[in-house]
Amino acid sequence: MVDPDLIFIKLGGSLITDKDTPNTARTGQILQLLQAIQVSRTQSPALKIILGHGSGSFGHTAGDHFNTRAGVTSAADWQGFQLVWQAAHALNQVVIEQCQAAGLPVIVFPPSASVLTDNHQVVRWELEPLTTALERGLLPLVFGDVVFDKTIGGTILSTEELFAHLAPILKPARILLAGIEAGVWADYPACTQLLPLLSGDNYHEDTLQGSASVDVTGGMRSKVNLMMALCRQVPGLQAQIFSALEPNALAEIILGADSGTRISA
Repeated sequence: MVDPDLIFIKLGGSLITDKDTPNTARTGQILQLLQAIQVSRTQSPALKIILGHGSGSFGHTAGDHFNTRAGVTSAADWQGFQLVWQAAHALNQVVIEQCQAAGLPVIVFPPSASVLTDNHQVVRWELEPLTTALERGLLPLVFGDVVFDKTIGGTILSTEELFAHLAPILKPARILLAGIEAGVWADYPACTQLLPLLSGDNYHEDTLQGSASVDVTGGMRSKVNLMMALCRQVPGLQAQIFSALEPNALAEIILGADSGTRISA
């Protein structure tokens, strides 16, 4: 059974950065989104949230340049690994500062310090500190980051991949992926046919496209595939992909509004 009070929220890189301009955070937008989360927590005191964010024009730009996602072997690769880490953490620091401004009791769990993978698959992540923070009313924060890998040296894990590891263990009721697109389009980039529901009955992978900007972790197609697999793995879980550009959109979705594209088993 899913926990009806637990939700995962990702603030997408396209939403909180200018993905086409390296290392450019949309600070005002970040604050507005975090204030919406704080409002939701106030209106629904039982709500438990694990928050994540993408790397946008920070980590993705560096990751694409060094091809870090594919693996890390040479000395130059490891220098690139460190630069991707630096970029991802620079954006995370911006998010932390805006969390403080919004009054959110955030505590960060950097994947690079705690997650070990083997050929991109998480094999070790000590979760007791994170779950304890959640139980004590704090707001755990994770983000797309570099991690060490037993087979390929190192790689990059997206927030969705981190959520994919956490969801079968913690069993959230919903995973909310906030971005700039209204949802999943059947005809991207024309964007005239929004898909309000994707499930096992109507999902066809070949209707989806990737990302228009640099996204080393796969873009929209990989997000939908991963969420679909998770919904099948965790009975009762639903995911939602939506635009959070409008000021009240995120708070409304958190509190149950049906907008964007819902994904279910």
